[in-house]
Amino acid sequence: MNLIKKITKEAKKYFKWENGCHDFYHTDRVRNLALHIWKIENADLEVLEIASILHDIGRKEQNKCKWKICHAEVWAKKAEEILKEFNLETKKFENIIHCIETHRFRKWKTPESLEAKILYDADKLDSIWAVWIGRAFLFAWEFWAKLHNKDVDIEKTKPYTKEDTAYREFLVKLKKIKDKMLTDEWKRLAQERHEFMVIFFDRLNKEVDWEI
Repeated sequence: MNLIKKITKEAKKYFKWENGCHDFYHTDRVRNLALHIWKIENADLEVLEIASILHDIGRKEQNKCKWKICHAEVWAKKAEEILKEFNLETKKFENIIHCIETHRFRKWKTPESLEAKILYDADKLDSIWAVWIGRAFLFAWEFWAKLHNKDVDIEKTKPYTKEDTAYREFLVKLKKIKDKMLTDEWKRLAQERHEFMVIFFDRLNKEVDWEI
């Protein structure tokens, strides 16, 4: 079994009870998005693929403590222990850990390496297309949120409550992502996907007002 398959097998253990919003399918999409650009940017394929596979593996710990810790920080520490078994080059090892540490939207460290920037962008890009609209509704369901509230006041509502709808997530976070991309290819794709989300929520707003 090659290195990537071994690490994938190990990573999947951590997603056994993960919800549909951040299950291993999300990880696999992020990996495929990252691999879309590695040739264009001449990135280190091994570093990028391993970091993509492991980037969200600490989310379970974050969920247990009700988001009081950052899963990126938690898993970077766990990844260090797991990856030591594979005798990676020191430079690659350190870069993988850096990628994982800096991939989060509410980042506590800034992506510096090319591979970290690509992973950061790939993870964000999975947040602004048709798949994420489905993921956003799944996430809202976890907190028994309303299906939709077009008049939501984001200043007077809080996350992880009944008002944390997919639309609120769009207003608070998703509509800003296109301006946070770090690589040119992702900036292009992000703009296209942002426009799709705008059209979707505009249509949803009209439908709830019976503007058919």
